[in-house]
Amino acid sequence: QLQLAESGGGLVQPGGSLRLSCAASGFTPGYYYAIGWFRQAPGKEREGISCMQTSNGNTYYSDSVRGRFTISRDGAKKTVYLQMNSLKPEDTAVYYCAAEAPPITSAQAMCVGIRGDYWGPGTQVTVSS
Repeated sequence: QLQLAESGGGLVQPGGSLRLSCAASGFTPGYYYAIGWFRQAPGKEREGISCMQTSNGNTYYSDSVRGRFTISRDGAKKTVYLQMNSLKPEDTAVYYCAAEAPPITSAQAMCVGIRGDYWGPGTQVTVSS
């Protein structure tokens, strides 16, 4: 059973940066998962903001974060990262990482369709002065 755990959230001032980490365990050997970052602000629907196909490295970013956030992974550490720069108050949300098991359509499909077979418990990010 794949398990995910986010870390790195916290309080940051507008314009600041944070790096979120998602540590994974329990991979099925030979499976190429898609990994994504999602967020949910109070009173709003969950939003897929950045997803990656680990089989080919293809990535997707939502319009709300493109150019400010970067998804990356360290295969040896089985960890996926989300580097968040130029943070805005509207980025305040609980951030979740998720994994989608094969067959994978695309990174975009995972994010737009909020597809995840496995989810972490989430980490709070608050952007405020």
